[in-house]
Amino acid sequence: MENKVIQERLADLRTRMKAEGIDYYMIPTADFHSSEYVNDYFKVREYFCNFSGSNGTLVVWQEGAGLWTDGRYFIQAHKELEGTTVTLFRMQDEGVPTITEFLQKNMEQGQTLGFDGRVIPAGEGKGYEKKLAEKEIRFAYLKDLSEEIWTDRPAFPAGAVKVLDEEIAGKSFEEKRSQVMEKVEKEGADRFLLTKLDDLMWLFNLRGCDVECNPVAMSYGYFTKEESVLFIQKKVLDDTVTAYLERKGIRVEEYDRIMDFLGKLPGEGKILVDDRYCSYCLYKILGEKQTLVEKKSPTELLKAIKNPVELANMEKLYLQDSVALTRFIYWLKTNIGKMEITEITAADRLEQFRREIPECIGLSFPTIGGYKANAAMMHYEATPENHAVLEPEGLFLVDSGGQYMGATTDVTRTIVLGPISDEVKMHYTAVAAGMLQMTNARWLYGCTGRNLDILARQPVWNMGLDYKCGTGHGVGYILNVHEGPQNLSWRYIDGRQEAVIEAGMDITNEPGIYIEGSHGIRIENVMVAENDVKNEYGQFMHFKTLTWVPIDMEAIDENYLTETQKMFLYGYQREVYEKVSPFLNEEEREWLRRETRADSTIVLKNGRA
Repeated sequence: MENKVIQERLADLRTRMKAEGIDYYMIPTADFHSSEYVNDYFKVREYFCNFSGSNGTLVVWQEGAGLWTDGRYFIQAHKELEGTTVTLFRMQDEGVPTITEFLQKNMEQGQTLGFDGRVIPAGEGKGYEKKLAEKEIRFAYLKDLSEEIWTDRPAFPAGAVKVLDEEIAGKSFEEKRSQVMEKVEKEGADRFLLTKLDDLMWLFNLRGCDVECNPVAMSYGYFTKEESVLFIQKKVLDDTVTAYLERKGIRVEEYDRIMDFLGKLPGEGKILVDDRYCSYCLYKILGEKQTLVEKKSPTELLKAIKNPVELANMEKLYLQDSVALTRFIYWLKTNIGKMEITEITAADRLEQFRREIPECIGLSFPTIGGYKANAAMMHYEATPENHAVLEPEGLFLVDSGGQYMGATTDVTRTIVLGPISDEVKMHYTAVAAGMLQMTNARWLYGCTGRNLDILARQPVWNMGLDYKCGTGHGVGYILNVHEGPQNLSWRYIDGRQEAVIEAGMDITNEPGIYIEGSHGIRIENVMVAENDVKNEYGQFMHFKTLTWVPIDMEAIDENYLTETQKMFLYGYQREVYEKVSPFLNEEEREWLRRETRADSTIVLKNGRA
């Protein structure tokens, strides 16, 4: 079925391209800060191709259009692009060119590549410059061609801003600034431009609401030895925030003055910029007169290693969050088949359980609740127009999280609602085994996520299957649910920098199996890296679990588990019961005792699970 709306929008865009002398036009999924999730104002790519996933780039030319996205979204993108005339390019699949390779092959000598330079990161823009230099490709980056086409575009985000108390943040702005500038100086710079939104919120101890579920505010930061400048829309600051900024000696400038400000900076000195998040436009302005020190922002690593106050709050609230999800699973299993429950009403009920926690301030991302085949789409989101009714059979995958005044949570459980096949049990058991192997990892300091990923993926690989995403990512603290630099991912990519797993880093542990048209399985916990014993071989490390939600034993076939894996499973289940049961009523507690097999006589080796 043709999607005439999208086809007409693309035709309008091609008309604008022709008028501006642009041969190829690129639209990423990004705001002016290269954020992963963006406000509706910035959903230009979705407007022109209908794909709603959080990662993807649309390239349009006169004869066609292509969307590049990763494996999390292949199924979703295939459905959403139907009838649009946009071709899906499945990133990292064999034989599929990258955007750069496609442009190198298809652009003609001297043609023009266009994009809004405010939403393309500098590093990516420089890459296109280098790779397309041989064809003498010109760049048009000073216009957003959607402005004259998207006439009913949502308003630019301007939500209220709040101060995060130091008792919850664990460190003051002054302490954080001192740490940051010390690292800036070590990199040979005396000035620092900070453009990443969650890093800005962390450093200034502020929180906003300009992106759904991400408590960030549109802003920039500029720092020297003597001053700190915050670029933000002054209309979003109330008297409390203004007074706080004045006390901290932070100068406030209007958000939209950043380009003019940078353009007028004196040429002496060296300024540190992170070209992954600094826009191509800002980078070009700085490059005219400034000496640039192009390094990773020091805020990224400092933010990723949670301080003792943050860790204590996270441990407390992750337990409360686990209780909420456990109560939801009991409610779902008790009521399935007795009342109509849809993917949407199930998500709403889970949110209600979370809202009962006093510290809850919202969700950390829109709940992904996928029944049966819908769960095979990793980032599926049910809508009023497109959702499934749950029945007492098959699997229901729910990936969800809460924002709390003291934690950001992320947890997935795949729940048995009724009869499932032996194949599904085999798949579920492999996913659980992989998750538990990662839970019980022990390693020498210096490992990155690429060293550890095999522990979670091995049981899945042993069946000749894989999941087209990483195994884990960092999680923010009252911030974005996805955070770096830490991750768990097996693939080697030339030029990608890896991060050593440091004590205090939190990380998700979420292997899965996704069978298109049939089922999807994911089990996800959040863990924190800790130091273990230190001896002549070095500093050993392990993970401390934060998430305590039962694994569904109805889907476990122990024939596929080794004895060690069985001990891991029963050890985890026993701890779930011990930690969660005190918060449940009598009926819930008895169900959890049966669900976790808390009375099992399996003994742990060396007291570890």
